[in-house]
Amino acid sequence: MKINQIYQLFLKSSGVCTDTRSLKKDNLFFALKGTNFNGNEYASQALKKGAAYAIVDEKKYDESERHIFVNDALSALQELASYHRKQLGIPIVALTGSNGKTTTKELINCVLSTKFNTVATKGNLNNHIGVPLTLLSMSEHTQMGIIEMGANHIKEIAFLSDITNPDYGYITNIGKAHLEGFGGIEGVLKGKTELYEHLRKNNNLIFLNAEDQKLSKAAAAIKKYTFSQKDESDVTIKLLKSNPMVSVLYKNKIIESNLIGSYNFTNVAAAIAIGNYFKIEEKNIKTAIESYIPENNRSQIINKNQYTIILDAYNANPSSISVALDNFEQQQYDSKTVFLGDMFELGHESEKEHQKIVDQALSLSFDTIYLIGHNFYATKSDDARIKKFNSYEGLANHWSPQTEKQAIFIKGSRGMKLERILELL
Repeated sequence: MKINQIYQLFLKSSGVCTDTRSLKKDNLFFALKGTNFNGNEYASQALKKGAAYAIVDEKKYDESERHIFVNDALSALQELASYHRKQLGIPIVALTGSNGKTTTKELINCVLSTKFNTVATKGNLNNHIGVPLTLLSMSEHTQMGIIEMGANHIKEIAFLSDITNPDYGYITNIGKAHLEGFGGIEGVLKGKTELYEHLRKNNNLIFLNAEDQKLSKAAAAIKKYTFSQKDESDVTIKLLKSNPMVSVLYKNKIIESNLIGSYNFTNVAAAIAIGNYFKIEEKNIKTAIESYIPENNRSQIINKNQYTIILDAYNANPSSISVALDNFEQQQYDSKTVFLGDMFELGHESEKEHQKIVDQALSLSFDTIYLIGHNFYATKSDDARIKKFNSYEGLANHWSPQTEKQAIFIKGSRGMKLERILELL
């Protein structure tokens, strides 16, 4: 069946689904495959549960007129999303970057939704499946889309850009994330700026932090709308303080966010600048930024027993840990303890980057530094403040309740699941 025919079925459906556990009546079920599952095996079950049709890509599962056979179910999902995007004809803002994508996307959505009916990427569903699903969740009532795009290899952002066809783009920053897949920091720059290249080819606009030298150079030949702390930018937004929460000055208005650390300043500033471009009223921008409360282990401040905990355990890479450690050092607490978990996908740079983080932590005024995971365990230090454990379980077995009041910072890659430390405190 051709994609325009599937699209007609989509328009009559209640949406798309790739998991029978979340299926709704009259959904189109796409039988995707993964390392440990084959969606084709669930196609008949999906129909029994109320799906309108099941899109399969193995002939033996093409059992009735409600089973629709395609060569590849994932490709069909992506083609359908691209086709739907063309029919929508609405402005879409796409963003990517090494750090801060999800927080920035949430802030942009908070601001733009004060004026427009928006649809934004849910959580961090920002890959080759999540992006199509987000596009397909948009309807004729949607006035603007905000799409987060993630990648760990060259050409992934280019591919997602082709599906999304954004009118506007923003790159948060270029950092030491997914070095293994990108082949180094220059590969990260090349991969992330594939978004710029797509926008340039289509004569579309980028939003740019004018103080980011790497991205400013990459954006030299593209239409842009800039923000910075300097008056020569299109929008001037000044950092007032970041201890503990980020406060900014925008058009003589003080905006006080619920985000900790100076590294969140550009995330807030980007949302303000984009709101300004789309003519959101200043009072609405202020209300939107101030109403956003981080969750899902991202820069959350939690008070528990005698501890003030900064939980930033959603993910980590050398760039994000480095700025977060500097920020924690500047916070005004009497006693400071850090828990750091291994950083993944660093390839041959892993040993060096983990050691650099340990050296940085030791140069700062922390009372105790807990290192968790095989990579951090292999680092070298004879400083008494360092406590090393091969795993979370090793830490848990060693841990004994503390009595003194202290501030705690927790950060590590997603696979480390360091939010479990809350159970110990």
